[in-house]
Amino acid sequence: MKSKLLAVIWLLVGLAVAPQAQSQIVDDTTKVLYSPRTTLQLFENDVLEGRYLLQRIDTSINNMHNERYWYQDTAHYQHLGNVGTASKPILFRAPNKIGARLGKNVFDRFAYDPHRVNYYDTRSPYSHIYYIQGQRGEQIFEATHARNITPRWNAGVAYQIISGNRQIGVSNLRRDGILSSQAVKAFTHYRSENEKYDLFANFTHLNHEQIEFGGIIPGEANRFLFQQALTYLDQASTQELRSNYHLMHIYKLAGEDLKLFHSFDWGRQRDIFQDDAISRQSNGEPVFYPKVLTPLTRTDDRTAYREMENIAGVTGNNKLSFYKAYAKFRNSKLDYRVLSIAQHDSSERYNESNESLSQLFVGGELRLMYGQALLSFDGEFQMTNDYKVGATAKLGPLQGRVSRVLRSPSLIEQRIIGNHFEWTNDFNNSVTDRLEATFAGKLGARQFVRLTGHFNHIKRHIYFGLNAVPAQYADNQQVFGAELQHHIRFGKVHFENFVAYTNTSEAPVIRIPEWLFDSKLYFEGALFRNALIGQFGVQVYSPTAYMADAYMPVTQQFHLQNDFTIQPYPVTDVFITADIKNLNVFLKMANIASDLTAPGYFSTPYYPGMRTSFVFGIKWMFFD
Repeated sequence: MKSKLLAVIWLLVGLAVAPQAQSQIVDDTTKVLYSPRTTLQLFENDVLEGRYLLQRIDTSINNMHNERYWYQDTAHYQHLGNVGTASKPILFRAPNKIGARLGKNVFDRFAYDPHRVNYYDTRSPYSHIYYIQGQRGEQIFEATHARNITPRWNAGVAYQIISGNRQIGVSNLRRDGILSSQAVKAFTHYRSENEKYDLFANFTHLNHEQIEFGGIIPGEANRFLFQQALTYLDQASTQELRSNYHLMHIYKLAGEDLKLFHSFDWGRQRDIFQDDAISRQSNGEPVFYPKVLTPLTRTDDRTAYREMENIAGVTGNNKLSFYKAYAKFRNSKLDYRVLSIAQHDSSERYNESNESLSQLFVGGELRLMYGQALLSFDGEFQMTNDYKVGATAKLGPLQGRVSRVLRSPSLIEQRIIGNHFEWTNDFNNSVTDRLEATFAGKLGARQFVRLTGHFNHIKRHIYFGLNAVPAQYADNQQVFGAELQHHIRFGKVHFENFVAYTNTSEAPVIRIPEWLFDSKLYFEGALFRNALIGQFGVQVYSPTAYMADAYMPVTQQFHLQNDFTIQPYPVTDVFITADIKNLNVFLKMANIASDLTAPGYFSTPYYPGMRTSFVFGIKWMFFD
């Protein structure tokens, strides 16, 4: 894998550098014209809302070293101790999507989001290479290329690789890889000459493969033997394949006052769980799984979810208001294929089952704006079933929002068939009410503060219980807390803090650490006559002790457990980052406190976090 990546890097560098000497355009002072100032990006939602905002691409080195910023979602996540592994948000999130949905989301943050693709407007071909390599096999690579075909038509493509080596479990294989992930996005944007019509289109794909260990056995949980530790599973793996075709086009019928829009999505997600050697105890009971439903010695469970969605509506905006109204039609289908034994001749065969749903939604949004004041209302309703509504008020640095989401259980929560789990549930819809207040603004010239308080009231919450099977909590639950982002500067010294407090004393089946701390202290300044801008600092992250959810690879779900407490552990990184013209680079010693404060830590029950590792990364941008 490393040799292939290096070959790709040098090929792209060669392609990017080779034409540079001939095609650079210079002015009379021999200054290069092409730069980040001439390479702009925009998002389809901004154009839909009347903001044709061409933004400069991100060339900042801030947070480049931070693992959270290596993926498509920068929130704080609980994962299985290595890059690219199954993950879930640590902090509480109110649900957003209503109606039919699969319910397998542990690899979401590694996939390109077709609704958040950044499109480009470039005066010259733009490319970048993004590469991260860790001492213990952590590896991330992305290559992007975009160019204008005409002044009003741009197209581009990106390719991403994530890979990592196993940190736990004895390997009898020649290779120590724990995961292999490849993602692709191809995108294009066209705007008509009269600027009345915009078309956005993209294709995204993800092929994510993860070796499943089931965690280390409990008897070795405090020994931190890592690659010498015994694990539950020896020959299990998960593969997820996603593909999505997305189209959005917008037509100005009466300028910005009245626009017609239509979007189309066709997507597919296939998940395969396989275990070629089910381990059993001396009494015949399985070692890891709660049960085995067939006489087979191996497992091959597959699901294939397809979804087609069309949205058509009208929208418009002016200085004082914005409105949007639409109708949405969603057609979805879920297929199950499970390896089993034929009754007539005891041969292996696949049991197949499927279900289809067609759903109609209507929705809209209205915003009223005057000066620094804003009042907005939004909602979406699935006919006769789910809905979500919300209202937001903003005045200067103050903002408040109230929302309610009523939604049906996911398809996986309702029904599943497999070799280890089989259920059919008739759950009621769950309800989440959320009240949120935020202050965001500067305090003097040196400080920035964002303080958010939230209260969540949850009825009929659906969760995965101690036996990794979905259940519905009969009583109401309350989750409330606050999040503080604070940045203060003393000359060239910066101190950034994120603190989250969450109270779940009235939510027994929702597990979140009471406190989460993430602090960064660094020096930032220019060196060598401004030829280099750099940062040097230290970052510390730690949640307080809590009963974190365990992970069940068969269903790709995190579920409750009461036997393992994740203890506080300060994950401390020391880093150096630098911006040298079109090259950004960082060097980091990750988890320098390993063996100093404790022999190790756990990110998920029975999944140790990464040991000390030296990591480096580059982002090399070419504007020609």
